[in-house]
Amino acid sequence: MATTEPQATDESRRACHAPDPGEPKPPFGYTARKDEHIRRLRRIEGQVRGLQRMVEDDTYCIDILTQVSAGTKALQAFALSLLEEHLQHCVAEAMEEGGPAAQAKIEEATAAIARLLRT
Repeated sequence: MATTEPQATDESRRACHAPDPGEPKPPFGYTARKDEHIRRLRRIEGQVRGLQRMVEDDTYCIDILTQVSAGTKALQAFALSLLEEHLQHCVAEAMEEGGPAAQAKIEEATAAIARLLRT
């Protein structure tokens, strides 16, 4: 008799899931470009620190808003890159496996996209 609960197998636990505490971390879609992502996030962090300096230095409002927009776009671009990697790696892997794991990954990705669109 089929159940509606997803049955986790050793194979499905291998990658693309949030590991349980004490469990080794699996490779995620972004793992291959991790260093590039860290550099990108550090640049964004610098942009945000620059915003703080602009406020401390009493910079003109519109100039600050322009930089806020640039920082927002940089974060959005990072999020889209991460989402693309998630779809190509984690979701694609789940689709190959099929069954409840695939449906769960699609729902998870859909929810993440919805959160990105609300921002």
